[in-house]
Amino acid sequence: MKKTIVISLGGSLIVPKGGIDILFLKKFKKLIADFAKKDYKIILICGGGRTARDYQKSAKAITKLTRDDLDWIGIHATRLNGHLVRTIFRDIVHPTIIKNPNQKVIFKEKVLIGVGWRPGCSTDYDAVLLAKTYGAKKVINLTNIDYLYDKNPTIYKNAKKIKEIDWQGFRKIVGNKWDPGANTPFDPIASREAQKLGLELILANGKKLDNLKKIIRGDKNFIGSIVYNH
Repeated sequence: MKKTIVISLGGSLIVPKGGIDILFLKKFKKLIADFAKKDYKIILICGGGRTARDYQKSAKAITKLTRDDLDWIGIHATRLNGHLVRTIFRDIVHPTIIKNPNQKVIFKEKVLIGVGWRPGCSTDYDAVLLAKTYGAKKVINLTNIDYLYDKNPTIYKNAKKIKEIDWQGFRKIVGNKWDPGANTPFDPIASREAQKLGLELILANGKKLDNLKKIIRGDKNFIGSIVYNH
């Protein structure tokens, strides 16, 4: 029986400051391809990251925008990133990029790419819905930091690292409101849905690919944070 793994790939891993990270994408492709040769099916959801925020910031500097305007800019940033990743994985990926996470696609390939769906929904939320649709029990959320913190570590030097936390505690950290382009550990709306579904969430640094191997395999001694239900 194939094991389905849902990975939310942060847009800032795909396109960090300075442009597309070709070296990272090469190594990431090899890692995913290696697991695809085994008994795994991988669903990758691509975020908009810095690309989305830069476009949103530029548009807001020129004219007044609605929340939907900002969301659509972010959605199309995820679709651009998703198309890049789909093309990179072209030899093992399903040819159609998934926009609606509620519609189950029967795919014989080993990799499926998901992207932004509609206003009001982040790619974190899409990842949770894809986990529900395809029967996955956890979501691996890859960003550019190692752990969850009780507050933003780039602003607060006294921010505390959290290795394990339940959904109730986690939701106190991320809040209840979704803002287009927000840079939070995980979308609050997605968090509420994941808690309802009883999913496990793993937050980890996507740059550390040897560590990602451990997470996909289900090893316990990885670098990262776990959010769980009681």
